Amino acid sequence: MLVISLNRQILRLSIPNIVSNITVPLLGLVDLAMMGHLDDPIYIGAIALGSAIFNMIYLSFGFLRMGTTGFTAQALGARLKSEITLILYRSVIVALVLALILIALQYPIQWAAFKLLDGSQEVKVLAREYFYIRILAAPATLGLYALHGWFLGMQNAKIPMVLAILINSLNIIFNFIFIIGLNMTSDGVAFASVIAQYSGLLVAVVFVFSKYKSFLITFKAAVIFQARSLEKFFRVNSDIFIRTILLILTLTFFTSRSARLGNEILAVNTLLFQMFFIFSYFADGFAFAGEALTGKAKGGSNKMLLHQTIKYLFYWGWGASILFSLVYAFTLKPLLWIMTDNENLIQLAMQYRWWIIIMPVASGAAFIWDGIYVGVTASKAMRNTMIVSALLIFLPSYFLSVGHFGNHSLWLALNLFMLSRGIFMWLMAKYSVYR
Repeated sequence: MLVISLNRQILRLSIPNIVSNITVPLLGLVDLAMMGHLDDPIYIGAIALGSAIFNMIYLSFGFLRMGTTGFTAQALGARLKSEITLILYRSVIVALVLALILIALQYPIQWAAFKLLDGSQEVKVLAREYFYIRILAAPATLGLYALHGWFLGMQNAKIPMVLAILINSLNIIFNFIFIIGLNMTSDGVAFASVIAQYSGLLVAVVFVFSKYKSFLITFKAAVIFQARSLEKFFRVNSDIFIRTILLILTLTFFTSRSARLGNEILAVNTLLFQMFFIFSYFADGFAFAGEALTGKAKGGSNKMLLHQTIKYLFYWGWGASILFSLVYAFTLKPLLWIMTDNENLIQLAMQYRWWIIIMPVASGAAFIWDGIYVGVTASKAMRNTMIVSALLIFLPSYFLSVGHFGNHSLWLALNLFMLSRGIFMWLMAKYSVYR
């Protein structure tokens, strides 16, 4: 009965998260499609540059969701109702403070970003306009990160799924209103995003008041901002922040070095990388389930349940990894045809097909362990394994092989990076997860 119950809980949490994840690239495709049908390609460039900046910013603040999930799940497992509420308040307050700091620093942020990003002057003018509009959504976006993490920690993946579908649907609707109806361009895409994000935040707050009203306990400010609790909150989240920054830098390095190998290799690697992203959306669904379930087991001091949960998370994770590797082995070429009809690019991409075929198996464990480590708030070990994998595996394997293997060295380094993360976290689990 425990096995059946665990599998049901894993699927109950992972499937809604997978659905939520899939809505993200769909929105990006709609944004690009709307700009792609205008009379000048500079609008596509403006969206690409502007979106790149916000992807970098918001991915860096992903700790607001991950840290909140782990803390909340553990408090739920320990049945500490007041602590569950305090985590909600602290997470939302920190999210809003960070958002206000982003808005206050928007001018130096955009200056630094556009110094680093290439683009024509016309594109940069439109991208800045997009940036100044969309930055206004920072409080809603970061607030939703905190609430998403809290809902997931409460073992509820359906509300985040509903919010993701609602936000992205509203975004698409307002895209049509502003661009088709009001003849706006990239600024319309930005306004659509702002309205959708605040709408989502409003609905999320309604969910809190309607479904979790009993948790909305009043506390004095001194209790909410208790030094020891805040120290733990920021220590865990700072570890996750460092881990995330290293991940961003690694993926950015991959793209940068791809560009050095020429436009065709950059295009090929970008196409193939979409296959990795598609797999990551599914793997993250199980990782999110891992955050909620292992956190609850850890908080309840139930070691047997923790072991069993991790065991079955890996069954599902490995199953998804093998399935995706098989799909890519037999259907990679048709999948590439969906994204481009350039025969030369497709033929070139097929020369590197084995790297993307083995990628799901090489990276599957890292995704599952990420969720487990977040759930039990083993953030220090999570950070350290990322440092070792990025600096001692990824970079050396690339620089030692690039002179002999060219673009193959990039894919070798990326696969070894993901594989090593899974191995190192497995080796550290005895001291960090099962302690």
